[in-house]
Amino acid sequence: MCGRFAFHSLDLSALAEAVAQPDLLADAEPRYNVPPGTLISVARRADDEAFVTIEQLWWGYRPAWADTKAPQPINAKAETVATSRYFAPSFKRHRCLIPADGWYEWLSVDGRKQPHYITRSDDQTLYLAGIWTDRGDDLAPGVAIITEPARGSAKEVHDRMPLALSDDSLEPWLDPHFTEREVIRGVTRHIAADLIQHWPVSTAVNKPGDDRNAALINPL
Repeated sequence: MCGRFAFHSLDLSALAEAVAQPDLLADAEPRYNVPPGTLISVARRADDEAFVTIEQLWWGYRPAWADTKAPQPINAKAETVATSRYFAPSFKRHRCLIPADGWYEWLSVDGRKQPHYITRSDDQTLYLAGIWTDRGDDLAPGVAIITEPARGSAKEVHDRMPLALSDDSLEPWLDPHFTEREVIRGVTRHIAADLIQHWPVSTAVNKPGDDRNAALINPL
């Protein structure tokens, strides 16, 4: 799963190059411990928009047609996102990217949960595949991050991980002309598994209210 991440570099250069928008900038402040149920930076093409925008959307997905008591998942499984009644319309028309520098998972060690920070070994921005939907309430459109079975060293910490796309997949992932699952799978791919690294970090990250502390991602 992906329930907490960091986005502090605010570097969108790979995305800006991929979509030929050199002036694309992150509309955000550095955050080192981003929790669900908050506004997060999201890259998307809104309906009928030619250009990619960076907007603050709500991390919590619930379609406007759903009951107000319906679940608000923060993740959607890559295996079922294209076929689930809840997610399929957004996978087809409302795909997005969530820029991040890394994410957190908790590993059980001697009966306690040890947080680990998982990131790219080349220090480049991660672009997490997501879907968005209009919520039909007073909140901004809602987002879910797509997850897949963990790969590379991420498997040492958790059995799932966010779907992090390669730089050459960013533009086609956002392209509204691609709507069929097999076509989308044919034009996108995840980052190489050997780029993934992790290390243990302070349990201070357990407190979701502290997201401005740069020391949270430091190795123990």
